[in-house]
Amino acid sequence: MPQKHTISALVENHFGVLCRIAGLFSSRGFNIDSLSVGETEDPKISRMTIVVRGDDSVLEQVVKQLNRLIDVIRVIDITQGTFIERELTLIKVNANTTTRTEIIQIAEVFRANVVDVSANSMTIEVTGRHDKVQAIIAMLEPYGIEEIARTGTVALLRDSTPKK
Repeated sequence: MPQKHTISALVENHFGVLCRIAGLFSSRGFNIDSLSVGETEDPKISRMTIVVRGDDSVLEQVVKQLNRLIDVIRVIDITQGTFIERELTLIKVNANTTTRTEIIQIAEVFRANVVDVSANSMTIEVTGRHDKVQAIIAMLEPYGIEEIARTGTVALLRDSTPKK
């Protein structure tokens, strides 16, 4: 079974970079499980966090090719190191007066926040590792999930991990 890889890329923050990088993965037959992009502490630089599944040797070649792109500053497969990863998810779940308390209790167990309440639904915000997000979704499914919006994974190497 292909291994899951988390790729961190620092890129110049301008038009077309995302398209070129996504195209490189696509042309090699990698489906991107999640992709998050945002400005870093320097507004001229963006960090891309890309989660893909694939063969180690082929992915190593993709990382090398990414490093050769003009707009790419640095690319590393942080899967090999110790890293911190998080995902933000909004879950709109059916809720009525009889189920509202139960849903709030589930949110509290997962340290999630209720961010919106209406007559027929509640929206829960949960942040954490992918498995935590999957677990709260499973707990809320019996109530009827109306919508889910996920950011995808963002990740940083821990300080104790040497940078390549």
